[in-house]
Amino acid sequence: MERRTFIKLAGATALATSLARPAVAQQTTVRWWYHFDKPENTPDELIAAFEAANPDIKIEAESIPWGGGGDYYTRLFAAIVAGGAPDCAMVKLNNQAQLIEMGALEPIDAMVAGWDGRTDISDDIWNVNKSADGKQYYLPLQYVVLYLYYRPDLFEAAGVAPPTNFEEFLAAAKALTQGDVYGFGMRGGPGGHDNWGPFVLGGGASFEKGGMVSDAALAANRWYVGLGTEHKVIPPSAPTDGFRQIVDNFKSGRTAMAIHHVGSSNEMVEALGDKVSAVPVPRGPDGKGWTLFGDESNAVFSSSANKEAAFRWISFLSTGKNNVAFNRLTGQLPVVTSGAAEWTLHQARFVEASAASLPMAAVPPDSPLTADFVRTVWPTNMQQALLGQITPDAMMQAIEAHFHG
Repeated sequence: MERRTFIKLAGATALATSLARPAVAQQTTVRWWYHFDKPENTPDELIAAFEAANPDIKIEAESIPWGGGGDYYTRLFAAIVAGGAPDCAMVKLNNQAQLIEMGALEPIDAMVAGWDGRTDISDDIWNVNKSADGKQYYLPLQYVVLYLYYRPDLFEAAGVAPPTNFEEFLAAAKALTQGDVYGFGMRGGPGGHDNWGPFVLGGGASFEKGGMVSDAALAANRWYVGLGTEHKVIPPSAPTDGFRQIVDNFKSGRTAMAIHHVGSSNEMVEALGDKVSAVPVPRGPDGKGWTLFGDESNAVFSSSANKEAAFRWISFLSTGKNNVAFNRLTGQLPVVTSGAAEWTLHQARFVEASAASLPMAAVPPDSPLTADFVRTVWPTNMQQALLGQITPDAMMQAIEAHFHG
């Protein structure tokens, strides 16, 4: 999009979404930290558009290397402790509790209440971003959510429909497992907790004390591990398969179902055309469900002397066409409902599957223990359970012990 188009857009947006606020008397500099997966992409045009519509505010944007999250958050936490935090920055939900405990975040409830753009973001997205104390510290910016990829051609040949619940999923996986084709591309290696969550957390487990060893939790995990040990509907490589393996197996026709998000949809379509589609992950026996919400939001820091100006900037990025333009740079989905109609970065069926999954979207607990659960506790125990080296119940007992001793 051309620079003059952004500037024209920004002027219109500023009029449509102005806040009830006192004028900023002098030009204020707002320091904002961000990261993009593609460093060659920059928010420069959006910044120019904002500054043209808000001449009293200058945005000083700094791209911080992501480094798998480690580089970005190491620098952010160090800056907060040293008293040199930016005015605002991109943040993820799994760091919210720690940032709140540090007293680093500014509640933005009052500012959100005076922002016209708030109604263009769904309640589902607002709710998942809300803190445990009921306050709003994060302004939604972009998202992905895990859903179920499936092969319509293979489903049609097997005479089954996309599953909506666990029973239908198992029936479909059995019908689709024929010869060298397996019904489900289970991710048993690192990162596979994302695939396990819809079936075990969606089946009654929870991260609360006792939540991994309840009768419902144990039964759900036995069922999930049993996809491999009992029903044989997953590839033999599943205990060590990671992201690349499940995507490549799905593309090659070795599996008929896989779990991931919209970020892999273009690769899928390039390989398969209309022989790939998506639906929300199946719901559990009680009709409830769970799927992973992958987020990126903006937050204003409590140390900022320019909180109002910082909110004006981050709310600009979460407003209408600006949010669409921003997410064209990041490759994730816009949080604004109005953006869905003009979103062209991913095909409509995958955007629709993402939106339909939001009512059951959630995140793992915001705890220092979660990182080790993801990196070592879950994959180690899952692999051992799939290989028959430990029981599914022992796996759940290890997870319970990790979080609650």
